[in-house]
Amino acid sequence: MLRRDLSIVSSLRLAGLGLGLAMGMASAAFAQGLVPPGFFDRVPPGTGGQAAIEADILSYDGRTQTISAEGGVVMVYEGYTARGDRVVYNQGSGEVRLVGNVVVLDPDGNRYEADSVEVTGGMRQAFLRSLTITTADGARITAEDVRYADALETILTEATYSPCGLCIDSKGRRIGWSVKAARIVYDRENATIALDEPQLSLLGVPVAWLPFLVLPDPSQPRLTGFRTPQIAFDEQTGASLEVPYAVALGADTDLVFSPRLMSRQGLLLGAEVVHRFAFGEVDAKAHGVYQLDPDAFAGELGDREWRGAIQTSGRFTPAETWTAGWTHTAFSDAGFLPDYRLSEDDYVVNEIYATHLSRDHYLDARVQDFLLLGEDVSGADQAGQGRALPVIRGASVTDLPDGWGQLRLNGRLLAVDRSADHIVTANGVDYVLGHEGRKVHVALEGAWQNQYVVPGGVLATPYLGLRADAASYDGAGGDFSGSEVSLLEATPIAAIDVRWPLVARNGLDSHLLEPIAQLAYRGSATSPVGITNDDAQSFVFDDTNLFSYNRFSGFDRQETGLRATLGGRYLANFADGTWLELIGGQSFHLAGENAFAEADPALTGVGSGLAGDASYIVLGARGAPVAGTMLGAKVQLDPADARIARAGLGAAYERDGYAAGVDYLYRPADSALGQDEDQHEIAGRVGAPLPIDYWRATAGLAWDLSAQTWLEANAGLVYDDGYLEFGAEGTITGPTHRTPDDLRYTVNFRLKSPSGDVLGF
Repeated sequence: MLRRDLSIVSSLRLAGLGLGLAMGMASAAFAQGLVPPGFFDRVPPGTGGQAAIEADILSYDGRTQTISAEGGVVMVYEGYTARGDRVVYNQGSGEVRLVGNVVVLDPDGNRYEADSVEVTGGMRQAFLRSLTITTADGARITAEDVRYADALETILTEATYSPCGLCIDSKGRRIGWSVKAARIVYDRENATIALDEPQLSLLGVPVAWLPFLVLPDPSQPRLTGFRTPQIAFDEQTGASLEVPYAVALGADTDLVFSPRLMSRQGLLLGAEVVHRFAFGEVDAKAHGVYQLDPDAFAGELGDREWRGAIQTSGRFTPAETWTAGWTHTAFSDAGFLPDYRLSEDDYVVNEIYATHLSRDHYLDARVQDFLLLGEDVSGADQAGQGRALPVIRGASVTDLPDGWGQLRLNGRLLAVDRSADHIVTANGVDYVLGHEGRKVHVALEGAWQNQYVVPGGVLATPYLGLRADAASYDGAGGDFSGSEVSLLEATPIAAIDVRWPLVARNGLDSHLLEPIAQLAYRGSATSPVGITNDDAQSFVFDDTNLFSYNRFSGFDRQETGLRATLGGRYLANFADGTWLELIGGQSFHLAGENAFAEADPALTGVGSGLAGDASYIVLGARGAPVAGTMLGAKVQLDPADARIARAGLGAAYERDGYAAGVDYLYRPADSALGQDEDQHEIAGRVGAPLPIDYWRATAGLAWDLSAQTWLEANAGLVYDDGYLEFGAEGTITGPTHRTPDDLRYTVNFRLKSPSGDVLGF
């Protein structure tokens, strides 16, 4: 065997380029984004390196300036390996021909097969005969021949794409989907893909055909041209067709027009401009419509002729640890964005912000205005939304030398303004989530903690801190009668957490049993240190906050007095990968004011189980104790009445295509919270493969145990072979459901690719 280094780099690069463009073309035309962008652009870089060739026979004809290699030819260049029966390289014309059983492997493991590859025209044209490409994840692309010319156009004849290779399973049955076209012309300069007679096949059966189709190239999103159209339908706007058109205004600026023609409302005009900088980008969007049929929104905010919205945003990184920017939205009415499917959010935030984040420090400053979205949003609803002018949060952690522990500093400044009280009513009980007027609250807390290992392996973690609060409120809302209120409070904090971790091992199994005792003192009798409660409204006492020094979720409330918490934790990890964790305990208020016995207008902490001297007992469990299972449970027990105060349980099993799950929820009636009846529900779900391969049936039922009636029932049938999925499901609700006696059907259809991308609905 002879081995030589030959300077045929340009020829190999062009041959690779022809193969790469053929694959990129197939990706864009056949999969329309299902194959990862740029996946087939595997062109070796033009570094001027040498290509190594191995062959049984290597000859040179000086008369014709032709180098020939025959017999077990192997070429290696920049991680690419090409094999063939024969290679002929003409030094004079630059023509390269790889003939006979040509196979190319790229660095990612994709396999290119062809009868022959010819590179001609002064390294500007390539011709590949009988091309077959098998990707590393099993997708297959074939073409009778591929012509590549001038780096601008690629033509594939009798081309096919299938994500599942031959799309025949181990039992000889057709699966998945494929696309075939008599001819495909890819114009890189105009970023278009033209298909002659494209045909879609499902399970080997042709189901759709067009005489001609022109599509935008999804792999070149910045080039001027049309983008993928979108078709939709809803009752209020009718059938719609949106055809985006993109214009590259410059190297860093893009403009996209998005006209949408609707059968019921006419023409919705939309445009978006994006400009990129070296350290950020700016985006501006505008949409507007003159509604031909405003009565489609009769009785709603959208019952008007002219509707529209303007949205802008910017994001900058002026330094490695700093991010700054803004977002702003202005609209004709709060229902416009969701009505025209321009937003799925319930609200928008207009804000200017700056954020610093490093290993030990965090600072975030924002000016914010919250606006609700939806057809049922009233002027009073919007008036109750807050404006943070500003909100600043910060935190810092410093590790002291020589094992002296850690210093922590965190704080927040909130200046909030509202035009009206924000009140939500449940069965006649008001939740005041925000007060009219202006409130300012500054909170700063510094603390030291360290962990010590004492004799017997006990871990003791003392905690010393000081919190300072300064707040003022103009008294414009609620029950303050217009009287201005101010507060200045200092709260010393002392706590200790003691744990005794006991570890046992049995082979690869391990068990941890950890008794925990905690004592925390907060030397203040004032819990609502923010005067009004704007950020500490969510609270449920459970295993996640059982051993917290301050269980309130925000700065506007704090715990007070002396409290002890006793409990423990058990964690088991088994050799087969299963595991189980149990946490439980109880908290005791020993002295001082009990913050949870003091209700605020937001009703935070009401019914939490912490209002008495002895709290509810809380238990939590989660894990996978058996292969294929997952479980979780949270329970509150009232020891005074020996009753369950709250419970939530869930379990799921999935293995070998079979699945089952159950969820249980219990919350007793509490008139103080506006819950007049027990919430007592159980829901089950099952799924199982049918005797027919790839088919699966699902069913579910939810039952209202309090009302002794069903809440919801559903059943579905799905086909899924990993590449093609379709099915249908029906759901009906019962008389006590939030949307009672509602019957709905859903249909899904998805084409899948090996990369996990999905195209469908």
